[in-house]
This record gives sequence, C-alpha cells and structure tokens, in this order.
Amino acid sequence: MKFVTTACFGTLLAASALSTPAYAQDEPSSPLTLSGGIDLVSDYRFRGISLSNEKVAVQPSLTLEHESGIYVGAWGSTLPDSPLYGKFELDLIAGYSTEIAPGTSFDINATYYVYPDGESSAGPSDYIEFIGTLSHDIGPVSASGTVAYAPDQSSLGDDNIYLNLGLSTGIPNTPVSLSANLGYTDGSLGGVSADGNYLDWSLGASYSYEIFTFSVQYVDTDVKKTGVKAVDTLYDPTVVFTLGVAF
Repeated sequence: MKFVTTACFGTLLAASALSTPAYAQDEPSSPLTLSGGIDLVSDYRFRGISLSNEKVAVQPSLTLEHESGIYVGAWGSTLPDSPLYGKFELDLIAGYSTEIAPGTSFDINATYYVYPDGESSAGPSDYIEFIGTLSHDIGPVSASGTVAYAPDQSSLGDDNIYLNLGLSTGIPNTPVSLSANLGYTDGSLGGVSADGNYLDWSLGASYSYEIFTFSVQYVDTDVKKTGVKAVDTLYDPTVVFTLGVAF
C-alpha cells in the first residue's frame, strides 16, 4: 500500500512540474532498516552455562528489519574447537515484532542454531527453537517474559522449554542502564543437571557512549556440583564483561 501511494504521489508531482517551479524533494525513507554490531565478551554464557569454556568470545550480529515488523538476522559466536560444534556458532533468525498497545510489545521468532564446521561423524548438532517475548513498560521499568521451545530433534534427543523473566531500567540523566533476569530450563538442554532442569539468574549494568557499550553482568545457576572441576567451572558463578560496537 505504501508503494502504491508513493508511486501515485510521484506521478502527481511529475505532472505538476509542467506548470510549477521544481523544488528539491527529500529522499523517500526506505522501509528496510539494517543494523548490527560486534561484541567482545569475557565468557560466552548461554542461559547461565559457559559455552566458551570461560574464554573470551567474539560475537557479531546483523539484522534486516522491514517497517511491517518482519525481520531476519544472524548472530554468531566463536567457540572452543570441538568435533561436535567446531569453532563457531551461527544463529539464523526470522521473526516478527510489533507494538500491540502503548508500551506493550510482542516478538516471536524461529532461531536455527548452526555449527558450520562441526564434524557430522561426531553426531548431529544443529537444532531449531521457537521463541516468544512479551514486553511491557511500567513507568521507567521495562518488564519482559520469554518462552522458548525446542521440539524433539535428533541433536537434542528430547524437547526443551526455557522460561525467562526480565527487568531493565535506565538511570535518569545518565547513559547507565540496569537489568535483572531469572530463567528456568527444563528438558534436554538442561543436561548439566541430574534431573534435566535448573535455574539461572543475572544482574547487570551497562554504559553507552555513542556507538559503544560497556557492560558488566553477574551470572549464576543452581546446578549442583559434580565434583569434576572441568565440568563444574562451566556453570560456576562469574562476572561477564562485554565491550560492544553497534552500527
């Protein structure tokens, strides 16, 4: 509809130009928005668990969004080399986001987790997850609830559900924002715990300056210790530092 309206308006301008002086016209805005960035993190934590073996990771992202709310994107992270996952995770995302009421937004997407250089002989590793998030502003605080569901797939062996509640707010007249999250995993992705489920939580603060953001986040879980240090360190409480650049 916008394309038709713009085309008709352009035709009228061309016709009127025969009898009226021509004036410079503003470039029509594009219905598409491209954004992205790259983060350097001290530890890649996914739902409380370290996927980088507590090592530094580089995480680029790119999103193309249409004014209708439909978007596609890609997010990636370096990984410690392993036969199953290789050295890189690539998340391919397609979704829809909209404001359903003043201060209330809804987002739904499908995320496909891909490990491009993982060895097929080590077993299947790629899987898909469906994620829905409802956000609402309560005064200066933004509250969100997320439900993520991964159906039974060969790489998972069973289905998985993840629930998350989040709060965020900005400190008035400063570039500082605060956040808190509580998550619950139940299913095959909760394999770090004996019963397949666990809680994770985080508290964070971030500082933004122009295109740069620096954040610090405390991350922890309630996963019980196994006594194997190499495993236990993957979900030990930690502080994650992030330096990001956006465009």
